Amino acid sequence: MTSHDLEHADQQAPVSVPLPDDQSKGGESTLTVIIALVANGLLAAAKTVAGFITGSASMMAEAAHSWADTGNEVFLLIAEKMGRKPRDEAHPRGYGRATYIWSLVAAFGLFSAGAVVSIWHGISELFAEPEAPSYTINYIILGIAVLLEGSSFIQASRQVHGASKRWGMHPLRFVERTSNPTLRAVFFEDFAALLGLALAGGGIGMHQLTGQAYWDAIGSLAVGVLLAFVAVFLMRRNMDYLLGEGSAEMRQRVLVGLCRHPAIDKVTYLHVEWVGPSRLFVVAAVDLTGDDAEPDLARRLRAVEWEVEDNDLIEDAVLTLAHPDDPALTHCELPER
Repeated sequence: MTSHDLEHADQQAPVSVPLPDDQSKGGESTLTVIIALVANGLLAAAKTVAGFITGSASMMAEAAHSWADTGNEVFLLIAEKMGRKPRDEAHPRGYGRATYIWSLVAAFGLFSAGAVVSIWHGISELFAEPEAPSYTINYIILGIAVLLEGSSFIQASRQVHGASKRWGMHPLRFVERTSNPTLRAVFFEDFAALLGLALAGGGIGMHQLTGQAYWDAIGSLAVGVLLAFVAVFLMRRNMDYLLGEGSAEMRQRVLVGLCRHPAIDKVTYLHVEWVGPSRLFVVAAVDLTGDDAEPDLARRLRAVEWEVEDNDLIEDAVLTLAHPDDPALTHCELPER
């Protein structure tokens, strides 16, 4: 959707809800996940071999990180597939929340298989007998890892910047708020991977410079703490959406769209929540224009519901008639960006 489309959305749809979210509907997100899966799979194997050869704690932590990311991408692909299933009679609001469930599983995998293993390995190495590592192999693997992780991060960043620019938001604010959990997961996991490579490289480098093996173990611990922070953040965001998160800005935009509908005189109640990536569930109490008889009023209300659901962002809408004495919701204007 271009900026020109947004400016004229009110003339093109019964309910215009220009919300800051990724409208790719899964295609670009799937490509982003596949690129990350290939990159992390190759890196996991290479880091594991290098870790066994060199005995580096930081490299083994990075291997655990990459194996966790590889498994996570599989879960994210499942999330993409499950979340795109069309709604049916048993699931009138679709299967979008399955995306958050599988993304939550992926985030927990990052915590358990990545953070916990890295921290455990770092603590073990602090009290283990030091070995003479092969620094050259470690640096070669780290260099290759930067290239592969960088390519995956570039793809995720391209998608984030494109969507954030379209909606007039800062990229970091967009990726934190987007209803697309797979895009958020790949972006932050790749960012954490690049930062983790820097931490691992720093630990190996300090080991080489000082001859003290505990620097390598500290590098492993730092990678583990980083992964734990990212995993907890991703788990919390997925839980927020599973619990039906909305936002004041989103609700305001839906309210504006309803107020501008030619058949709606006023809106007295409105509830809006995400039920999947770029999918909204809307409940509203409205007063229709005119003075129809009860049978005609029921038909008109149902027709307005269908028109509201014509908006690509709205998966399901439930409208009820407002009580005549209920005050109308105010501020039926779009917020400034």
